[in-house]
Amino acid sequence: MSSGFADSDDFVSHVLSIVEAIPPGRVMTYGDVAAVLGSRAARGVGQIMAHYGSDLPWWRVIRAGGHPPTAHEDEAREHYLAEGTPLVSRAGVQTYRVDYAAARWSPA
Repeated sequence: MSSGFADSDDFVSHVLSIVEAIPPGRVMTYGDVAAVLGSRAARGVGQIMAHYGSDLPWWRVIRAGGHPPTAHEDEAREHYLAEGTPLVSRAGVQTYRVDYAAARWSPA
């Protein structure tokens, strides 16, 4: 699939359907979503999520390294805790990340 996602309604709909399919407590990175579609357009996936993802489980798509979507860390944490998503925290530090190795999901 081409990285020209902006011209491809098909790419957008595929990204959104993959995100919809991620089970509670599991995550994919932006790059993982793109790779499932045969693309390297991780940033494109991020842009699609920013424009169309508000009604989807957007917190289940994370940045590389296990970090939640930028500027949505607090809201995402509530979802992670409710879903039992494995998190990694450091003592004395308010930041956290998703335990990507434990929570990673890939469509069959």
